[in-house]
This record gives sequence, C-alpha cells and structure tokens, in this order.
Amino acid sequence: MWFLVVLSGLLLALAGASSSSAPPNIIIFFVDDMGYGDLGCYGHPTSQTPHIDSMAAKGIVMTQFYTANPVCSPSRSSILTGRYPVRTGIWPGVLTPASIGGLPLSEITLAELVRPKGYATYMVGKWHLGVGENGKFLPTRQGFQEYLGIPYSHFSCPCLRCFYPDLPCHSQCHIGDLVACPLFQNETIVQQPADFLTLSEKYLNKATELIESSARREEPFFLYYAFQHMHAPQFAGQNFTGYSLRGMYGDGLAEMDYSVGQIIALLEELGIDNNTFVFLTSDNGPSLGNDVRGGNSGSLKCGKGTTYEGGMRVPGIAYWPGTIKPRRSYDLASVLDLFPTIANLVGAPLPSGVAIDGVDMAAILFDQPPQPVRESFIYYARLADPSYGFYAVRHEQFKAHFYTQGDDLSNRNNIDHDCRSSANLTKHDPPILFNLYDDPGESYPLNVDEYITEMAAIYAVASNARASIQWRPSEINKGVDDSLQPCCNPGCEPFPECCVCN
Repeated sequence: MWFLVVLSGLLLALAGASSSSAPPNIIIFFVDDMGYGDLGCYGHPTSQTPHIDSMAAKGIVMTQFYTANPVCSPSRSSILTGRYPVRTGIWPGVLTPASIGGLPLSEITLAELVRPKGYATYMVGKWHLGVGENGKFLPTRQGFQEYLGIPYSHFSCPCLRCFYPDLPCHSQCHIGDLVACPLFQNETIVQQPADFLTLSEKYLNKATELIESSARREEPFFLYYAFQHMHAPQFAGQNFTGYSLRGMYGDGLAEMDYSVGQIIALLEELGIDNNTFVFLTSDNGPSLGNDVRGGNSGSLKCGKGTTYEGGMRVPGIAYWPGTIKPRRSYDLASVLDLFPTIANLVGAPLPSGVAIDGVDMAAILFDQPPQPVRESFIYYARLADPSYGFYAVRHEQFKAHFYTQGDDLSNRNNIDHDCRSSANLTKHDPPILFNLYDDPGESYPLNVDEYITEMAAIYAVASNARASIQWRPSEINKGVDDSLQPCCNPGCEPFPECCVCN
C-alpha cells in the first residue's frame, strides 16, 4: 500500500482547529464509468470496497440518484454547473484531446461559486471539459486554484502498461493519432506519458497535500476529486494488481476505494471530519462494451451510452459525521442538485440570471421534514440532438420513454437486444411507461391508458422542458485541431511521438 506520512506535530497543531461555526469543507469524489451495481454497498457480491462501504454505512445511500448524461463530458459539465448539459453547450458526445471547444468560460462552476466565500479550490484527476488553445479551458481557468490531472480520459491516449510490472492494457486505445496522456500540474505538463501504475498514488498524495495545507491555514476548501478509475482501460499499481476477486476491474476498483479511504482517514486525523461534507458518485453507468472489465449496472437495464436506467442511475453516497444520519434514501436526486445544495451550505448566492436545473437536497441530507426535493428528471441522450430533444422523462416513480436507442458502449452483443447498437433510434407514441419502484429493470411496460393522471403529469414536465430549456450552441461541434493536442514539447517532430518528457 502507499502509506501517507502525516507529521504528528501537524496533527497536534491542527487538533480541534475546526468548529461547528466554521464553514464546512466540501469534497466531491467523482468516479468514472462506475455502475449502479459495482460497489459492495450497492450489492455486488465480490467487489472489495471496504472504505466506501464504511462511508456508506455511516452516511446516506441514495437509491434514486442520477447523472445528467450517459457519457463523460456532458455529465461533468452538469455536476460543476447544476445545469443540464445542453444548456452549457457540452453536446453531443464528448470532447477529445484536439477539441477546439470546451466548457464556456461564462459558465459558473462550483469552484467559482465558493471562492468568493473564502474557499480554497482544488481539483485532482480527470477534467474532460476541454483544453483548448493555450489551455484556455483548463480547470485553472474555471475557478480552481490548484490542479493535478489528465485533462481527459486516458482511453484517448496510446495504451502503454496498465498493471504491475509491465502487463498490457486490455482495451483498444488510440495509437498513432493522439499524443500520449499528459499529466498537468496547473497549466504545465509535468509527465508525458503519464504512468498509470503510479497515477493513483500521485493523485492521492496531491489531494493529501492540499487538504493539509488548508487545514494548516484554517481555511475552508473545496476538493473535486475526479478519478480516472473506472474508465477502460483498467489499471492498477503494484499493491493492487491481482488484488481482487473481480479481476482487472476489481483491482482498479480496489485502488480507487483505497484512495477514498485514505482521504476519509486524513480528515479524521486532522480533526476536520465533523466539518466536511463528502459526496461520492459516478459520471455515468458502466461501460458494458468492455464486458466484465467495464463494470456492472446491477438490476438496471443496459449501461453507458443509453438513457435506460443502467446508463444514468448511479451510486450516490453522502457523508458528514455528526450531521448526516445513516440511512437509505428513496428520494429522486441528481448530480444537478449538488450545485444549489453546496451554494446553500456555504452561503453563496446562486448565479444571477442563470437557469439552474438542480434543487437543494437539504431535506434529504439533513433530516428535515420528509418531502421530495425533486419530482422529475429529464434524460438527454449521449448524442443529444435538438431535433429530438430529450429521450425520456421521469416524474415521481414513473418513467416514460419518448425515444429509445441502444449503444456500442452498452455492448453490441449484449444479451438484451435493446442495449445493442443495432437497436436503432425509435420513437414511441404513446411513450413506453414503467413504474421504477416496481420495475427498476424496465422489463414490464405499463398500459398508458390505465395511467391517465401519471401520463398527464409526465406530459406537463415534457412540455415545460421543451419550452424552458434552451440549447446553447454545441462546443463539441466546433470540431478538432490537432495542433491543440497538449504536448510537452510544442512544435516538435515527429508529432505526436515526440511529445515525451518526464
């Protein structure tokens, strides 16, 4: 294991530094491609995730929690802005290393929300919201004071080694056309290619350094910890290669879980755990196209890339010792809701003149009188298109599919033919209706003629969404420019092979 060395003198100096009147620290753990059924606390029989399971046992396990899109870039725009991705221009699909566009600088991120309230703002891990010319879209241009990470998926790089000592990556990666994965420190590339075997250790050590720094200064902090795990290709260092009963996916999952556990232990050692709100979730459902190396959606239908439940319902765990009481929540909630929730926690006003699609989760999190904070949710497709709009609507426990479509990311040979890419875009009029309380696997469609009241409510939500949600021009459709690929040796030849430095 990587054992973090924390000086006892520092611990003594910081003991008791936090108080209930101090602004709460905020940590968001954002896991990549982790499915609803991947964690032990969500029912997987062989996942070894003791640290997250312990966090869940002491916090709130959300059973009806959604990401805002079934792929990476759009969902990341939503967790940081509280807005559906079509509002931010992050559609259709995902940004690439050579993308011209990125998250518009006019969008207000969580980092920009909390900084005026005296918060230090930190990020480690996967950004995937653009790099752009001269790094114009990097996290440091979007409110984060410190950043260490690969600014997009490590899938978008030539594969090198993924498991100790030199085991190959068991997934097709881009070879020859894209630069090796760049590891950024703020806006400087400090390693290219990034070493997957030590990447998690680097992220953990940096997060530890940043938390200790803020604790020393007695300042509140916001840490956005966005894992490269569990996106394919799976990877793990020496201490986790061959560790898990679940093979490669399980090894990566255990390495990710260890990092979460070390951060939670650090908060306890520093005496600030009782003043830190921690939330863990995933950017989308599992990449079933990678078979057993791609994750598990549990009892839900399909996975990444689709608007079935397996593509967009994800784990959601809230943790705050002494403030959040352990329980399971059956309330509808989304990554969109973290923005107004955190705004409320830190006393920050919501951005003026900006449509926020999230709602404050205080009633769920802090044991206020039971009431649903969110009654409806809109499902936008991976390849969102304004001519179709959204694919599905959920109101309370009822979900109506106006369109359905399979996806390669959910496995072209999936035993469920609805999940396959051969399941073409299909319009449903009337929509296909499911009761997700009874049927989370979307196996038994209801007769809409017997649910007149429920369908009226869904049609009202749909009508309001069509009228009120404005699509920002697509940043992804701006195209690509290979000269924008991040290279530690700008202008070198032959490109991209010459982009190497350590």
